[in-house]
Amino acid sequence: MRDVIDPAVEEAERNPPQLGADGQIEFHPAYHRVGRAVWASGIVGADAVEQASLFYLLAQAGEGGHACPVVCTAGLVRALRTTVSDELRERFLPPLLETDYDRAQRGAQFLTERHGGSDVGANRVEAIPDGGVWRLHGEKWFCSVADADQFIVTARPRGAPDGTRGIGCFLVPRDAGGFRIRRLKDKLGTRALATGEIEFEGALAYPLGPLEDGFKTAVTVLNTSRWLNAVGSAGLMRRAYVVASEFAAEREAFGRLIFEFPLVRENLAVMKAETDAALASTMELTALVDRIDKGEADDDDIAWHRLLVNANKFVTSIAATKVVRRGIETLGGNGTIEDFSPLPRLWRDAIVFESWEGTHNVLCAQVLRDLERFDAVDVAVERSGATDELAARLRRSVADPAFGALHGRRQLGELVRALQVQVLRRSDLESAELIRRRHLVSAWDPETDADYAALIDRVVVDDA
Repeated sequence: MRDVIDPAVEEAERNPPQLGADGQIEFHPAYHRVGRAVWASGIVGADAVEQASLFYLLAQAGEGGHACPVVCTAGLVRALRTTVSDELRERFLPPLLETDYDRAQRGAQFLTERHGGSDVGANRVEAIPDGGVWRLHGEKWFCSVADADQFIVTARPRGAPDGTRGIGCFLVPRDAGGFRIRRLKDKLGTRALATGEIEFEGALAYPLGPLEDGFKTAVTVLNTSRWLNAVGSAGLMRRAYVVASEFAAEREAFGRLIFEFPLVRENLAVMKAETDAALASTMELTALVDRIDKGEADDDDIAWHRLLVNANKFVTSIAATKVVRRGIETLGGNGTIEDFSPLPRLWRDAIVFESWEGTHNVLCAQVLRDLERFDAVDVAVERSGATDELAARLRRSVADPAFGALHGRRQLGELVRALQVQVLRRSDLESAELIRRRHLVSAWDPETDADYAALIDRVVVDDA
């Protein structure tokens, strides 16, 4: 990966896509070199466990311009398998599963509008019936994979009610036209990826499922993105830890390897533990996705997935930014140099991952609503291994919306941390204890913890 993918990703990042005078998006050749390697792996058509494993490896090079296309295409594949007629499925699904990059089609999901953002119910793009199809009119404000061949687009059918109840979900083929890219956005991270503002001017559209289920269909697609976002965050963290630990094992200062200094070891231990924890909770989520895809999930699995896919994305994306930042600290000034390590790129991408498919507050608000809707506090507590004390606080947040709006986010963070500790303990990883003390023990003080130094040592050497 480092010898083949990394140089191409670095080159593509330095030469981001451009919007040509003819409205076509032009990529640097390095972008396509990465894409050919990614698509040849068969990642889009893989089952959930293999897909997550491949995506974890891919993300260790950063977003690279292809992580988002993989995620969006995977979400569209799931939607086509379950929501459309055989005729549409046979037409649109096979090119998405093609493993030859130069022949494959890629998917995108265009949901965000300037005035809507996370408030999808405020969206204004309109769908107008035209015989047996629909035509879309309006603007989408944040459209990643703007070069995609097939778009999932939310729009309000003419005459539909306000709010999310009136939102439909549509498939728009690029080759039918009826849209224009106004401009590409200049982003902090994921710079090799084409993200634009798009105006629809009568674009041909096919409903994905019943119109009245449009918002539900869109959420199903988003849940694929939120699951794989967490996988990607874990990949970013793993790469940052590897870079930092290798540097610390070779860099000498004041006559010693910097790995020998207690604060460096502590920093690496935290990076290691957070990386292990993110992967633990995300692979637990992956197992749920796999059971759902295979039709083997029970009602509790469905409810737990609905909660965990949002809460886990929130926790892992924040952790990723912090872990990569710790990696940069380990390298000192070298950590800020673009051609010294991938850390500056990983840090920029991690910040974008935080906003990708839902801000933290929106995701937490959704989990609180789902806890009430599915009467799922008991399921969440049992599956996560949370304490009775946390269970009582969660019940208060569900019963008292004002209390939950202010305090629920902290509680959901603890819920995910409890799950991470439980899963890590199954593998006898020392990271479990460091995560428990840092995030779940009230008023824990490392200075009064006689075992703390030994725990740090156990974590940094426990790299099974």
